[in-house]
Amino acid sequence: MQHLVDTNNFSDAQIEQLLSDAKNFKTQCPPKLLRDKLLITLFFEASTRTRSSFEVAAKRLGAAVVHLDPSRSSTKKGESLKDTFANLCAMEPDGVIVRHAQNETPQILADMQTTPVINAGAGNYAHPTQALLDLFTMVEHFGDVKGKTIAIVGDIVSSRVASSGIRLMKRMGMHVILVAPKQFMPQSDLPQYEKLENVMDKVDVIMSLRAQLERHETELFENYEDYARQYCITKKRMQDRDILLLHPGPVMRNIDISDEMLEDPRCKVLTQVKNGVFMRMAILKLLLLDA
Repeated sequence: MQHLVDTNNFSDAQIEQLLSDAKNFKTQCPPKLLRDKLLITLFFEASTRTRSSFEVAAKRLGAAVVHLDPSRSSTKKGESLKDTFANLCAMEPDGVIVRHAQNETPQILADMQTTPVINAGAGNYAHPTQALLDLFTMVEHFGDVKGKTIAIVGDIVSSRVASSGIRLMKRMGMHVILVAPKQFMPQSDLPQYEKLENVMDKVDVIMSLRAQLERHETELFENYEDYARQYCITKKRMQDRDILLLHPGPVMRNIDISDEMLEDPRCKVLTQVKNGVFMRMAILKLLLLDA
């Protein structure tokens, strides 16, 4: 039984297979490979893109999907998370897709070894399917990402997207640099910059992150406009540089990325959403059929 708690659960060969399968799924609608499979989604945090992307991916492969709303589940009656999960697994699903506020939750559930667990985002540590779809988007654009430089910009310390992405991108041979005020920086030996202007001529990719000022007790900025003046990705900052622009969403317009740049062909935000379906199809195929 194989799980996806973070991308290190996959071998290099499996990641190459995921990229190949995602490309093939994007090129041609696949047969209903999972027609006899049942998936349960268990989202303890709100989600639009990830949950709907998994559902579309599963249904395109023919699987059935059951959503459990934790706010209406027995966890609200005092039942432990493990007991809730054990009861779900007694119904013999073929996999459970889980999102939770605690970093450790997906691994705890995976360690029960009752059904494949797919981490759809946990705490500030891991969002492996986002990291893999971002890799697919960059490979699709560049062909080979080895040696490419990516700047991750914004509230990095709060971001599970950044955390998972950094581990995967380094593994794939990319150079990663971090751009943020010191309070938004994680402990890291990666190159760190406070000013966006200092990296614009060094990078092939910028990954902008959602500004999450509400997560920080210290008021670093008077307001979001103050933050945007320093870290918003604008046409003026990008100029005519050949830089790929990514964002995991939701985008705060004119704070993370300007309206003008969201319409720019270098911005791949909607491509990421589209590619997310194909990558999650590839992940479901791997875990439910191939593993």
